[in-house]
Amino acid sequence: METLQVERYDGVVTVTMSRPEKKNAADEAMWRELAETFTEVGRNELDRALVLTGAGGDFCSGADLAGMRDDALRYMADAGEAARTLHALTIPTIAKVDGVAVGAGWNLALGCDLVVATDRARFSQIFVRRALSVDMGGSWLLPKLVGIQKAKEIAFFGDMYSAADAAEMGLVTRIVTPDELDETVDTMARRLVDGPAQALALTKQLLDAGADGGSMEAALRREAHAQANNINGDDAKEAKAAFLEKRTPDFRTGAAVQV
Repeated sequence: METLQVERYDGVVTVTMSRPEKKNAADEAMWRELAETFTEVGRNELDRALVLTGAGGDFCSGADLAGMRDDALRYMADAGEAARTLHALTIPTIAKVDGVAVGAGWNLALGCDLVVATDRARFSQIFVRRALSVDMGGSWLLPKLVGIQKAKEIAFFGDMYSAADAAEMGLVTRIVTPDELDETVDTMARRLVDGPAQALALTKQLLDAGADGGSMEAALRREAHAQANNINGDDAKEAKAAFLEKRTPDFRTGAAVQV
């Protein structure tokens, strides 16, 4: 690919945004390649966890405005498709963040299920400083994650936040040193890959639906259907057998995930 590096190893697919000379700012090609890659990952039964990161010591400095074409609506449609296809993934996703994650780059990270950042990472909804409004799903993600007033403060001022600031707001899952980043994310991804794929996919689906609001009764109905699928699935049978046999369960040989 022109702007991405895609690597697969034992169930983990790592997607690296690779325009380091631009701090991985996303141009038209990157938006298209991200959407195509996320779509392909969603169809690949061998991919059980995704890691999204950036090359050269930065995550993503947002959209490459210098490369924006005249048809702004079409450009935004391409960018939005990258955000949509990331959100549509049923497998767990981890944003692996070093350096800057600003604007559309931060919202790509927030579109992942977990965000692991180094203590030198920096975050900003920088849009307003460029006379732009929030995009890449940020207007939907931020209020869900931090509440409407805090989301407005973050978006109205476009301030830069440290990893510690972002973690305090609930926007970073874990902070590590730069030397610890690879090992920490690898360990987390490995645990997800070794877990029960269907139960993880359904848990992700349930939590996302719960975050959208609705009633307890609706949540209980969704949970009942999901749990019935789990109970009748291969992974639950393996978990029960492993418990009775006092061994570690092996979920890597189960049937394809159905959600």
